[in-house]
Amino acid sequence: MKTTSSPWTHVAQAAAALAAGMGVGRFAYTPILPLMHTQAGLSAGDGANLATANYVGYLVGALAGILLPALVRSRAVLRGSLLVLTATLAAMPLTHSAAAWAALRLPAGVASALVFVVAASSLLHHLRGHPAHLPGWAIGGVGAGIALSGLLLLALRSVEDWRVAWWASAALTALLTVGSWNLRPEAAPSANSEKTGSTAPRTYRWFSALFVSYTLEGIGYIVAGTFLVAAIGQGSPGWVGNGAWVLVGLAAVPSPALWARLGRRWSRPVLLLAALVVQAIGIALPALIGGTAAALISAVLFGGTFLGISMLALAAGAHLRFPRSVALLTAGYSVGQILGPPAVAPLLHDGYHQALLLAAVVVLAAAAAAAVLRIGFPHHMVVVRHTVPERQRESTEDARPVQGLSGGSRQL
Repeated sequence: MKTTSSPWTHVAQAAAALAAGMGVGRFAYTPILPLMHTQAGLSAGDGANLATANYVGYLVGALAGILLPALVRSRAVLRGSLLVLTATLAAMPLTHSAAAWAALRLPAGVASALVFVVAASSLLHHLRGHPAHLPGWAIGGVGAGIALSGLLLLALRSVEDWRVAWWASAALTALLTVGSWNLRPEAAPSANSEKTGSTAPRTYRWFSALFVSYTLEGIGYIVAGTFLVAAIGQGSPGWVGNGAWVLVGLAAVPSPALWARLGRRWSRPVLLLAALVVQAIGIALPALIGGTAAALISAVLFGGTFLGISMLALAAGAHLRFPRSVALLTAGYSVGQILGPPAVAPLLHDGYHQALLLAAVVVLAAAAAAAVLRIGFPHHMVVVRHTVPERQRESTEDARPVQGLSGGSRQL
């Protein structure tokens, strides 16, 4: 389906959706967590449980995208999910019960996953054939949402009320929802495309390695994504924790576009391996060195890689033409995120440093799986369509190398 409007309009709307659904709706919890510890009586264990509830919801949303693919193509689902996110954020200050907080974070996770899958699928569909940096800037919307939520918390430092922080996050989500309200989801497949047969190389073994790598990344990255601010705040001045979170978001905004440009020179498996190694170093830094400088460097390395890793993994899955690859990879990622907080919960009694070290080790394991992905990866995959004679010209176009979210056809 051809778009008649500027592709940058689609980029801006998708970026706003991802900023609302992921950057604020999901990750506002990270800078608010220390306030809930000190003001709302939330224990470290309960904090991990709230994160887990959100990630369970994320898994449910991702599985819904797999089992009910029509959801991914529904504007009503996108809009409803953004409204659910706004409402659950606004309701968090209305209770002091950990069970009630978990009950709110669960549907918020479902909504976040649906927003992500709808927006990512929309980018894959509507920006196919456009320059690779365009979808990269859209995915960078997650970083913009993180930076905005961090700046919001810094602006509210004079108030330092956990309830005000949640209400302000809800207001920001509502504002971003308005900006993404008219985002066009992926179009439904045409009758001709459903009747069209295709053949492609068997890609199960590469997709399996990619799935394992991305699932392990979900475990490691979410530990840092949940506890980084609290970990930095333990040994640094009060502003450094939230300041580092703002830096994570700012580094994340351009990172997908930058990784896309690197894709002109190196293949996705190589870039995925490099990004995972860099991220592991960034996660480990606050635990190994400590201090303000290490905290800020850690924020840049983490922010500069986690969205790039997601983009590279989803684009590799799309290139392999594995059925429903976006939803499947998102599901594996969310399983990893569910496992992450409970896995490190026993280590939180003496602070967050041991948890960060374990997360770094898991991300290195994800890098090892990405290294396996490099072996014989089908960079020049061609899909041959079998169509009726009058569509021979389109059939020739379909036989070109597959384009994905990042990089030209040579590196796919």
